[in-house]
Parts: sequence; C-alpha cells; structure tokens
Amino acid sequence: MKSRIHIMGASGAGTSTLGHALAGRLPHVHLDSDDYFWEQKFSKQSDIGERLSRIKYDLEHQEPWILSGAVCGWGDGLRSYFDLVIFLWIPPELRLERLRAREFARYGAHSLPGGSRYEDVQTFLEWASLYDTAGPDVRSLNLHEAWMRELQCPVLRLEGDLSVEERVEAVLDYLSCGREE
Repeated sequence: MKSRIHIMGASGAGTSTLGHALAGRLPHVHLDSDDYFWEQKFSKQSDIGERLSRIKYDLEHQEPWILSGAVCGWGDGLRSYFDLVIFLWIPPELRLERLRAREFARYGAHSLPGGSRYEDVQTFLEWASLYDTAGPDVRSLNLHEAWMRELQCPVLRLEGDLSVEERVEAVLDYLSCGREE
C-alpha cells in the first residue's frame, strides 16, 4: 500500500475532492497544499520557509497521508516524500465551469459584476484558463508535466470527465494491484 500519495492537477480539476474522498476509504489523513500556501485563504500567501517547515513536519509525522493540490515550485524539494503521484486532468471548459460555480458558492453575489469580489474572481478565472496553454513559468500543464518527469515514484494519470467515485475506484484498483509502473 502506498502511504505517501500526492494528488495534483489544475485548479478545479478535483484534487482536493479526490483527496477527501480517498481519505474516507483509506487509512490516510488528508492534507491540502492550500492550507500551507495561504496565510489568509486565497488572499495572502504564507512565507515560503514557514510553509515548507509546516508541510514537512506534517508529512513526516502523519503517515499515511494524501496531499492534494499543487506544490510545484515552492515544494520542489518534496518530490522525494511521495511514493505515488496521481495526476488529474479534465477538459478546460468543464474545469472553468466548475471554478465559476465554486467561486459563486464561495462569494455569492459578491462574485458577480458590481460585487466586491468580482475583479478578484475574474483575475483568478483568467489565470486558471491559461493552465492548458501557458508555459512552465506559471502553474500549467507544461509545468506539471516537467515536474512529474523529475519524480522517482510512479504517476497514475486520471484524465477526462470522471466522477469522484470513478476516480476513487481507479485509485483503489491501482493500489490493490500493487502496480509499480
């Protein structure tokens, strides 16, 4: 059984959702990179040194674990911690639709034109829309592919419009077969 699983993909691909669902079926604790990256959720980033210190402590003291979210760039030194990386990809149109719905659920009318969060939401959605086409200088498919090439552990790719349960079953099947691909 893999005890140190990292789930990564674009914003809106479902990494946190899959991490939470898997933690409900496996003996793993679920950790999310957003809890380390942000000092104030989605508005103020934490200091990189402090962020790394906190995440390393948790990764070293809470095994088995599942870490969802992106750590590329600031967490490059964490690659050796993982014994399985799960990469999620969904079509950009679906991902952006999910993100718009999530931002509305989070901020309500404040996310709509004239609302106090409208500009922030639009900036975020514009950034997120670049994932499939941007270069490696930002959180992008290009960056993630390059980052995964440096891994020493297997990568399980789950691509397409799969339900959470389909993803969970694919991971559980992979783990039960003891694959080392």
